[in-house]
Amino acid sequence: MTEQVADAVVVGAGLAGLVATYELTKVGRRVVVVDQENRNNLGGQAFWSLGGLFMVDTPEQRRLGISDSADLALQDWMGSAGFDRDDEDYWPRQWARAYVDFAATEKRQYLHDLGLRITPIVGWAERGGGFADGHGNSVPRFHLTWGTGPEVVRIFAEPVVEAEKRGLVEFRFRHRVDELIVEDGVAVGVRGATLAPTDLGRGKASNRDVTGEFEVRAGAVIVTSGGIGHNHDLIRKNWPVDRLGPAPKTMISGVPAHVDGRMLGISEDAGASIVNRDRMWHYTEGIHNWDPIWPDHAIRIIPGPSSLWLDANGNRLAPPNFPGFDTNSTMKAILAAGHDYSWFILTQSIVEKEFMLSGSEQNPDITSKDLRLAARSRLAKGAAGPVDAFLRNGIDFVVADNLPELVSGMNAIARGPELDLAHIERVISARDAEVDNKFSKDAQLMAINNARQFIGDKMVRVAKPHRILDPAHGPLIAVRLNILTRKTLGGLETNLDSQVLRPDGSAFDGLFAAGEVAGFGGGGVHGYNALEGTFLGGCIFSGRAAGRAVARS
Repeated sequence: MTEQVADAVVVGAGLAGLVATYELTKVGRRVVVVDQENRNNLGGQAFWSLGGLFMVDTPEQRRLGISDSADLALQDWMGSAGFDRDDEDYWPRQWARAYVDFAATEKRQYLHDLGLRITPIVGWAERGGGFADGHGNSVPRFHLTWGTGPEVVRIFAEPVVEAEKRGLVEFRFRHRVDELIVEDGVAVGVRGATLAPTDLGRGKASNRDVTGEFEVRAGAVIVTSGGIGHNHDLIRKNWPVDRLGPAPKTMISGVPAHVDGRMLGISEDAGASIVNRDRMWHYTEGIHNWDPIWPDHAIRIIPGPSSLWLDANGNRLAPPNFPGFDTNSTMKAILAAGHDYSWFILTQSIVEKEFMLSGSEQNPDITSKDLRLAARSRLAKGAAGPVDAFLRNGIDFVVADNLPELVSGMNAIARGPELDLAHIERVISARDAEVDNKFSKDAQLMAINNARQFIGDKMVRVAKPHRILDPAHGPLIAVRLNILTRKTLGGLETNLDSQVLRPDGSAFDGLFAAGEVAGFGGGGVHGYNALEGTFLGGCIFSGRAAGRAVARS
């Protein structure tokens, strides 16, 4: 028998894996971390994130006049999750309560003690479906990390690398796990293939050339390998057709190619329970990256609420399908129109104030923690530099001085029906006629006026209402929006110690899972919907639970 070489083997060097490793090394445990990519990819998807963190009743909220509480946040979470499965949702319900409590108590201090700082303006993401007890955040809770995703990675990677120098951690990069080793019902290690070395930069699609085999045995196995976001075949296989409509024919990828979901099947073959496979979180505001890093590289527009949203036929989406309000409802409405894309129509005034792009690389001012650059970028006239680059280079963008030119440009890049100029003009003019008063029957305009009651939105996020066809706010802009693949909401079923369960509900001895592969906790802590700022936090919370549980064993 091969000798046990560590107290734990962690499969995946992303955020959840780093957090679990950090917790183990704090108490002197030895950890081997295996990952199929090279060291340049340490931190995984989290590095590319905007760094948003869901937190409740924080000093930042209170300074902005936001009244929040754990009770309100739990009401929002449960209303959004829509848990409706007796067995598969048992542990996700427990995780939801535990995570909201963490977000309202320990989370901010835990991260602050590690050196993380957040920006003073709290964002209002996923504003919801229109009912107090339904989907959505009742108040702004999206706390943006000063340093974005790389900073979230840094605060855990640095102590783990220090532990590596002390001999507590061994990284084995370019090691692809193909099998969990299970003996007498206990997970005791992993085996797989070593892949050919590569010095490719972070996020680049690497080779899968096998150069050898490996086996690692340890006291416990912690799977933190991520989800299925770049595996379009598996996404389509699990797509909830009955709930959202047909799977999109065209999808672009919001995560690198190595996010392939392999460990889900490998863990299931070893006897692990997978639940809520049909729950996933993909975005409807995807655009092709004009300067891609990985194949089909997509960027998400994080929009303010003012852009006019039309389906592929040119019809306005019905409430609550406004920008930034209800992702899954909007997905269903777009696909119900018979096509897999939609349109924003907006003005230069709106794009300058309301367009933010997801991703650390699309926000160099905040990522680099450059206060002067941030002030110039966010407060100066004109679109932010990365947004302006898409306006000039993005294949999904049309910029025009008048509506006929705009519609002609939209038709040139449409993948479906030809848009009728007269119809588009009627849709926009009807909306514009409602702008002259501060009150309106137009639900989107009412939502905009509501948003501007929040000082953060009024200052930096929501443009003053104006007529889209007013030349003073031009030029006109149209954006073809594609379906962007991103998160797996279901996954390996785990208890509150992040220990994996078997299909009969019993604990799988020696096997733990955290992060996206475990549905961010329990096999689906989000239920059907996410409240945003919850993915990094879910990796942190579940990775912490896994590391601490193994450390106690």
